[in-house]
Amino acid sequence: MTLPVGLAALAALAAAACASAQDDDAAQWRLVPETTLSAMLDCLEGEGRSLVSAHRGGPSPGLPENAISTMDAVLAAIPAVMEVDVAATSDGVLFLMHDDTLDRTTTGTGEASAKEWAEIETLRLVDSAGWVTPYTVPSLAEALDWARGRTVLQLDFKRSASYADVIDMVRDKGMEGSVILIAYSVPSAKTLHDLAPGAMISLSVESPGALAEAVEAGIPAERIIAFTGTRLARPDLYAALDDADVEVIFGTLGRSRGSIDNVIARFGTDERYAELSRGGVDVIATDRPREAAAALAEAERLPEAGMCGVRRGE
Repeated sequence: MTLPVGLAALAALAAAACASAQDDDAAQWRLVPETTLSAMLDCLEGEGRSLVSAHRGGPSPGLPENAISTMDAVLAAIPAVMEVDVAATSDGVLFLMHDDTLDRTTTGTGEASAKEWAEIETLRLVDSAGWVTPYTVPSLAEALDWARGRTVLQLDFKRSASYADVIDMVRDKGMEGSVILIAYSVPSAKTLHDLAPGAMISLSVESPGALAEAVEAGIPAERIIAFTGTRLARPDLYAALDDADVEVIFGTLGRSRGSIDNVIARFGTDERYAELSRGGVDVIATDRPREAAAALAEAERLPEAGMCGVRRGE
């Protein structure tokens, strides 16, 4: 896969901009809990501020999804949580990859989990327009090393990735207090909590009763961040979760034309992100992290440097 000259130049410019951000520590935002991640989220909620979670690390032209350089470029612009996907190779190496196959996001082909790491690490990542970039597939170890002292990683487990193996790596890298583990059911959340009692868990919660079920299963409410879907904002549910001292994640992301991100972009109504914040959403999971952050900042709803463990350039 070869780039035309014009596209190669654009990719090179993106790489140069990313390298410049990495070299300039003053440009980097940092999300580093002063005590615990739960306390940080409580503090930001008390300040009336919402965080942005960059879906798949916040890809943009020339900067592919689930890539360290992409996340670094996002942090040069805005304070953000980084959501990434964790898979495993056939020889047990944990790495960042969303799809089951390599075809869409890399120069490789075939089932990702059937490959050995020695093959995957030689591939180049491809951006959403199909351009081959200079970037390679990162291992989870590399991503955790990069994130430590920089930001919070939200980890979405692919079928090939063992909960125990991922958490062992997280703990080995000293990141248990700076990750959010994604669970789609109470049994999965309970397993994750038992393995990593110090970590926060993003659990799908559609009603106060669903939260009560998780607490009854032995997951402390202070370890839960409630993921409340991607369709409709529900201020009534957010209020009930706030009464239980549980923060709210709402997803505006999605590839479909009808996703909230795409509707906001199509109609030019970025102020909707600030409305979600005012309505009780503590973390906005989005494919448009820069635009969402700009709208939050305009409404004085984005965290500022020096607030609740949010820093810049230190």
